[in-house]
Amino acid sequence: MKGVDRSVEEKLKLYDKFAYVLSAIVIFLVIFMRQEDKPDLGISFDFLPPLYSSLNAVTALLLILALWQIKKKNIDNHRRLIMAAIGTSILFLLGYVLYHFTTPETKYCGVGTIRYFYFFLLITHIILAGAILPFILITFNRGYLMMTEKHKKLARWVFPLWLYVAITGPVIYMMLAPCYNH
Repeated sequence: MKGVDRSVEEKLKLYDKFAYVLSAIVIFLVIFMRQEDKPDLGISFDFLPPLYSSLNAVTALLLILALWQIKKKNIDNHRRLIMAAIGTSILFLLGYVLYHFTTPETKYCGVGTIRYFYFFLLITHIILAGAILPFILITFNRGYLMMTEKHKKLARWVFPLWLYVAITGPVIYMMLAPCYNH
């Protein structure tokens, strides 16, 4: 990389490897959690969907605030908000995986035209959520290492996709909530 300190270059390679490995693990977990036989841990995790959906909503709010802060050129606040958004995303993911590893899938019960809207949101949400994770981490790495131009270039398209995933998650939950068998 032209014009980049060698130690920064080495850190970037290491951080990007971590991003790829973590993304592969997450994708594997999401695929594996779709198994039919769910382990009976003797504990109900029915409380998790509203909790992890709320975490997704908080992530969306943090992303919007982070954008506002960077527009005001407040890099420190932007950085803190992005780290918080990554933190809420990690908590979301832990709750989501735990719930889906232990609880049978809930089928959407809506009828009529709303079903098409629900499945459009669900399909785009799932595809983008799976695809965007490594790019979120790679964009973060460049920002963390103060590779500003490379960070900006990625963030211009990663940000709106991450925001879409963070917003559609709670919308999908609200549409699915009446279908849960509680």
